Amino acid sequence: MDTKKLRQKILDLAIHGKLVPQDPNDEPASVLLERINAEKERLIKEGKIKRSKKSAKTSDTPHYENVPFEVPDNWAWTTLGNIGTWQAGGTPSRSNKSYYGGNIPWLKTGDLNDGLITNIPEKITEDAVANSSAKINPTGSVLIAMYGATIGKLGILTFPATTNQACCACIEYFAITQKYLFYFLLSHRDMFIAKGGGGAQPNISKEIIVNTAIPLPPLAEQERIVTEIERWFTLIDQLEQGKSDLQTVIKQAKSRVLYLTIHGKLVPQNPNDEPAIDLLKRINPDFTPCDNGHYPQLPDGWCKCRLEDIVEYEQPQAYIVNSTDYDDSYLTPVLTAGKSFIIGYTNETKGIYQNTPCIIFDDFTTDSKLVDFPFKVKSSAMKILKVTDDIEIEYVAMFMSITRLIGDTHKRYWISEYSKLCIPIPPRKEQKRIINVVKAMFEKLDAIMEDL
Repeated sequence: MDTKKLRQKILDLAIHGKLVPQDPNDEPASVLLERINAEKERLIKEGKIKRSKKSAKTSDTPHYENVPFEVPDNWAWTTLGNIGTWQAGGTPSRSNKSYYGGNIPWLKTGDLNDGLITNIPEKITEDAVANSSAKINPTGSVLIAMYGATIGKLGILTFPATTNQACCACIEYFAITQKYLFYFLLSHRDMFIAKGGGGAQPNISKEIIVNTAIPLPPLAEQERIVTEIERWFTLIDQLEQGKSDLQTVIKQAKSRVLYLTIHGKLVPQNPNDEPAIDLLKRINPDFTPCDNGHYPQLPDGWCKCRLEDIVEYEQPQAYIVNSTDYDDSYLTPVLTAGKSFIIGYTNETKGIYQNTPCIIFDDFTTDSKLVDFPFKVKSSAMKILKVTDDIEIEYVAMFMSITRLIGDTHKRYWISEYSKLCIPIPPRKEQKRIINVVKAMFEKLDAIMEDL
């Protein structure tokens, strides 16, 4: 389940008037706007507020001939500038040390958290406010980021604070509740990002924000909408936590299965199976078991050997890709033993490794992957491992997947240390039974993971 899309769907339904039912007894938003505008005019005449430059030329209640979408009859279209007072911040001169270290919180867009702002690390002085464009925003102000990678990030102040110029604050609300404004802005994050341009330093402006059209429900419906959004978001939070917990459990279950595998506790033993010691002596008549004390109680038919007793390695130089001009339409994958595994696809036809299945091994991180398809490699930082025909490569890959050496990442490990590790070897037939059981269990666990 894509919970991010689910959240967006809830927000879309909310601002389209489809999340909660309308109540005919609610005062229409148009009546509310008219009353607010009348109050503004009174305050302007009394000299208590100034008329905005925009409203001096045009009506404060714009008429939308082509509305973005239809809304319920008792809703009204207006702009963010018409329902709130907005102001941007500023950055006091960094060269003046007396401006910093005061007691006035100064927020940068990186401090925004899409929720209540309860901590702002940096503070400025009263002189900084007096001598810069930084302005004090009151408690309850809704903040939105305008610059860079944080465009559309939101916050609600729980105490008075200033901001830098990359942040715009709604410090007064007219005809709108704080939370409805917050969720409307959240619903339009992708729109703000798109208007930011997507350049090296994408940005929007206060002008873009105040001219953004907003569908306005009656005040009572705004409160019902907010209550319903938060009810749904609480449920989604629980789903996400449950999803995260289950993903952790699945990963732990896989690790436990592999632990039981290499300790001889996953499948029952068959006394008729050829003992592993006979198998290993057939591979090498001079074979001598190793014993490092890590596997003290293995089943009788098992035996311990070093990886180098059953694994040969090949340097990857002949298979290194020449060009990093990757394209998903090309046929040959380029591998790295790290987390990315397949880092791209190449159209190169020479130097393709074909002798699969094999294990690729990162000589620096000791990460490994089982590979059963032709490939090229990114760099020489890996070994290509082949397991003797008498040993199941999938079993060896299982052992290696949970056996890592952690240390200096600039050190190569295979020859000096990793190949010397002891690996518990079951009888050949038991190896096959183990592989079948592990595959079946992992398929079920992966299916659960995909359904999350």
